[in-house]
Amino acid sequence: MDMAKRIVMDAKIDYPAACNAMETLLVHKDLMKTPELNDILVALKTAGVNLYCGPVAHKVLGYPKADSLHLEYSSMACTVEIVDDVQSAIDHIHRYGSAHTDCVVTTDDKVAETFLRQVDSAAVLYNASTRFSDGARFGLGAEVGISTGRIHARGPVGVEGLLTTRWLLRGKGQVVNGDKDVEYTHKSLPLQ
Repeated sequence: MDMAKRIVMDAKIDYPAACNAMETLLVHKDLMKTPELNDILVALKTAGVNLYCGPVAHKVLGYPKADSLHLEYSSMACTVEIVDDVQSAIDHIHRYGSAHTDCVVTTDDKVAETFLRQVDSAAVLYNASTRFSDGARFGLGAEVGISTGRIHARGPVGVEGLLTTRWLLRGKGQVVNGDKDVEYTHKSLPLQ
Protein backbone atom coordinates (compact mmCIF):
# COMPACT_ATOMS: atom_id res chain seq x y z
CA MET A 1 0.00 0.00 0.00
CA ASP A 2 2.99 2.34 0.48
CA MET A 3 3.90 1.79 -3.16
CA ALA A 4 0.28 2.37 -4.19
CA LYS A 5 0.23 5.64 -2.26
CA ARG A 6 3.43 6.90 -3.94
CA ILE A 7 2.12 5.98 -7.38
CA VAL A 8 -1.36 7.44 -6.82
CA MET A 9 0.02 10.70 -5.44
CA ASP A 10 2.49 11.10 -8.30
CA ALA A 11 -0.09 10.15 -10.94
CA LYS A 12 -2.58 12.75 -9.67
CA ILE A 13 -0.64 15.69 -8.28
CA ASP A 14 2.64 15.78 -10.25
CA TYR A 15 0.86 17.61 -13.10
CA PRO A 16 -2.92 17.23 -12.83
CA ALA A 17 -3.68 18.98 -16.14
CA ALA A 18 -1.64 16.47 -18.16
CA CYS A 19 -3.33 13.85 -20.29
CA ASN A 20 -1.51 11.13 -18.33
CA ALA A 21 -2.69 12.27 -14.89
CA MET A 22 -4.89 9.91 -12.89
CA GLU A 23 -8.58 10.75 -13.27
CA THR A 24 -10.15 7.66 -11.67
CA LEU A 25 -8.90 5.52 -8.80
CA LEU A 26 -10.40 2.03 -8.90
CA VAL A 27 -10.12 0.23 -5.57
CA HIS A 28 -10.56 -3.49 -4.91
CA LYS A 29 -13.55 -4.10 -2.64
CA ASP A 30 -11.37 -5.77 0.02
CA LEU A 31 -9.45 -2.52 0.55
CA MET A 32 -12.43 -0.22 1.04
CA LYS A 33 -12.43 0.01 4.82
CA THR A 34 -8.71 -0.30 5.42
CA PRO A 35 -6.59 2.34 7.16
CA GLU A 36 -4.17 2.20 4.22
CA LEU A 37 -6.82 3.28 1.71
CA ASN A 38 -7.98 5.95 4.12
CA ASP A 39 -4.36 7.16 4.30
CA ILE A 40 -4.25 7.49 0.49
CA LEU A 41 -7.56 9.37 0.37
CA VAL A 42 -6.50 11.70 3.19
CA ALA A 43 -3.17 12.35 1.42
CA LEU A 44 -5.04 13.24 -1.80
CA LYS A 45 -7.40 15.57 0.11
CA THR A 46 -4.49 17.16 1.99
CA ALA A 47 -2.75 17.82 -1.33
CA GLY A 48 -5.88 19.66 -2.48
CA VAL A 49 -7.54 16.97 -4.60
CA ASN A 50 -11.35 17.04 -4.71
CA LEU A 51 -12.63 13.48 -4.42
CA TYR A 52 -15.81 12.29 -6.09
CA CYS A 53 -17.26 8.80 -6.06
CA GLY A 54 -18.88 6.39 -8.40
CA PRO A 55 -22.22 4.96 -7.24
CA VAL A 56 -20.73 2.05 -5.26
CA ALA A 57 -17.95 4.03 -3.55
CA HIS A 58 -20.37 6.84 -2.67
CA LYS A 59 -22.32 4.47 -0.43
CA VAL A 60 -19.16 3.46 1.44
CA LEU A 61 -17.02 6.61 1.44
CA GLY A 62 -19.66 9.32 1.39
CA TYR A 63 -17.80 11.74 -0.90
CA PRO A 64 -20.00 13.52 -3.44
CA LYS A 65 -21.10 11.52 -6.47
CA ALA A 66 -19.26 12.18 -9.70
CA ASP A 67 -21.43 13.80 -12.37
CA SER A 68 -20.24 11.14 -14.80
CA LEU A 69 -17.84 8.21 -14.78
CA HIS A 70 -16.51 9.44 -18.14
CA LEU A 71 -15.02 12.63 -16.65
CA GLU A 72 -11.48 13.76 -17.28
CA TYR A 73 -10.98 16.53 -14.77
CA SER A 74 -7.57 17.82 -15.91
CA SER A 75 -7.38 19.42 -12.47
CA MET A 76 -6.96 18.54 -8.81
CA ALA A 77 -9.98 16.23 -8.79
CA CYS A 78 -10.58 12.54 -9.33
CA THR A 79 -13.25 9.88 -9.06
CA VAL A 80 -12.96 6.89 -6.73
CA GLU A 81 -14.89 3.71 -7.47
CA ILE A 82 -14.96 0.17 -6.07
CA VAL A 83 -14.39 -2.92 -8.21
CA ASP A 84 -14.80 -6.60 -7.37
CA ASP A 85 -11.71 -7.90 -9.14
CA VAL A 86 -9.29 -7.25 -12.00
CA GLN A 87 -11.89 -8.19 -14.61
CA SER A 88 -14.41 -5.70 -13.27
CA ALA A 89 -11.64 -3.06 -13.27
CA ILE A 90 -10.85 -3.86 -16.92
CA ASP A 91 -14.55 -3.72 -17.80
CA HIS A 92 -14.87 -0.33 -16.05
CA ILE A 93 -11.84 1.00 -17.95
CA HIS A 94 -13.18 -0.20 -21.29
CA ARG A 95 -16.60 1.32 -20.59
CA TYR A 96 -15.58 4.67 -19.08
CA GLY A 97 -11.89 5.20 -19.81
CA SER A 98 -10.19 7.32 -22.45
CA ALA A 99 -7.96 4.51 -23.81
CA HIS A 100 -4.95 6.73 -23.16
CA THR A 101 -3.09 5.46 -20.08
CA ASP A 102 -4.07 2.96 -17.39
CA CYS A 103 -2.16 1.45 -14.48
CA VAL A 104 -2.58 -1.43 -12.06
CA VAL A 105 -0.84 -1.53 -8.69
CA THR A 106 -0.61 -5.06 -7.37
CA THR A 107 1.74 -7.64 -5.87
CA ASP A 108 -0.04 -10.41 -7.82
CA ASP A 109 1.87 -11.06 -11.06
CA LYS A 110 -1.06 -12.98 -12.57
CA VAL A 111 -3.41 -10.03 -12.00
CA ALA A 112 -0.81 -7.68 -13.47
CA GLU A 113 -0.32 -9.75 -16.61
CA THR A 114 -4.09 -10.07 -17.09
CA PHE A 115 -4.39 -6.29 -16.81
CA LEU A 116 -1.48 -5.66 -19.21
CA ARG A 117 -2.89 -8.08 -21.81
CA GLN A 118 -6.54 -7.06 -21.63
CA VAL A 119 -6.63 -3.30 -21.10
CA ASP A 120 -6.89 -1.76 -24.57
CA SER A 121 -5.18 1.57 -23.93
CA ALA A 122 -2.25 3.24 -25.67
CA ALA A 123 -0.08 2.81 -22.55
CA VAL A 124 -0.70 0.21 -19.86
CA LEU A 125 1.45 0.23 -16.74
CA TYR A 126 2.07 -2.12 -13.85
CA ASN A 127 3.38 -0.67 -10.57
CA ALA A 128 4.53 2.64 -12.08
CA SER A 129 2.99 6.10 -12.26
CA THR A 130 0.83 6.98 -15.26
CA ARG A 131 3.00 10.09 -15.60
CA PHE A 132 5.59 7.92 -17.40
CA SER A 133 3.26 7.82 -20.42
CA ASP A 134 4.93 10.62 -22.34
CA GLY A 135 6.52 10.89 -25.78
CA ALA A 136 9.78 12.30 -24.45
CA ARG A 137 10.02 9.64 -21.74
CA PHE A 138 9.35 6.96 -24.38
CA GLY A 139 12.26 8.29 -26.45
CA LEU A 140 10.15 9.78 -29.22
CA GLY A 141 11.64 13.26 -28.94
CA ALA A 142 9.27 16.16 -28.46
CA GLU A 143 5.69 15.03 -28.04
CA VAL A 144 3.69 16.85 -30.69
CA GLY A 145 0.34 15.26 -29.99
CA ILE A 146 -1.50 12.32 -28.52
CA SER A 147 -3.82 9.77 -30.04
CA THR A 148 -6.00 7.03 -28.63
CA GLY A 149 -7.16 5.93 -32.07
CA ARG A 150 -6.34 2.44 -33.25
CA ILE A 151 -5.59 3.43 -36.86
CA HIS A 152 -4.77 6.98 -37.83
CA ALA A 153 -3.47 6.64 -41.39
CA ARG A 154 -5.19 8.51 -44.20
CA GLY A 155 -4.99 8.28 -47.98
CA PRO A 156 -3.02 5.45 -49.62
CA VAL A 157 -1.80 3.19 -46.83
CA GLY A 158 1.02 0.69 -46.79
CA VAL A 159 1.51 -2.05 -44.20
CA GLU A 160 3.29 0.32 -41.80
CA GLY A 161 0.30 2.66 -41.91
CA LEU A 162 -1.89 -0.12 -40.55
CA LEU A 163 0.24 -0.59 -37.44
CA THR A 164 -0.23 1.20 -34.14
CA THR A 165 1.91 1.31 -31.05
CA ARG A 166 0.82 0.07 -27.64
CA TRP A 167 3.20 0.60 -24.73
CA LEU A 168 3.44 -1.86 -21.82
CA LEU A 169 5.50 -0.80 -18.80
CA ARG A 170 6.37 -2.96 -15.81
CA GLY A 171 7.66 -1.17 -12.75
CA LYS A 172 8.48 -1.69 -9.11
CA GLY A 173 6.92 1.46 -7.71
CA GLN A 174 8.62 4.11 -9.83
CA VAL A 175 7.19 7.62 -9.86
CA VAL A 176 8.05 10.56 -12.10
CA ASN A 177 8.04 13.34 -9.53
CA GLY A 178 9.39 15.39 -12.41
CA ASP A 179 7.27 18.48 -12.07
CA LYS A 180 7.70 18.86 -8.32
CA ASP A 181 9.44 22.24 -8.46
CA VAL A 182 7.61 23.49 -11.57
CA GLU A 183 4.87 26.01 -10.94
CA TYR A 184 2.06 26.00 -13.50
CA THR A 185 -0.27 28.90 -14.03
CA HIS A 186 -3.31 27.03 -15.32
CA LYS A 187 -6.53 28.82 -14.65
CA SER A 188 -10.13 28.38 -15.67
CA LEU A 189 -11.20 30.70 -18.46
CA PRO A 190 -14.78 31.81 -19.02
CA LEU A 191 -16.56 30.15 -21.92
CA GLN A 192 -18.10 32.51 -24.43
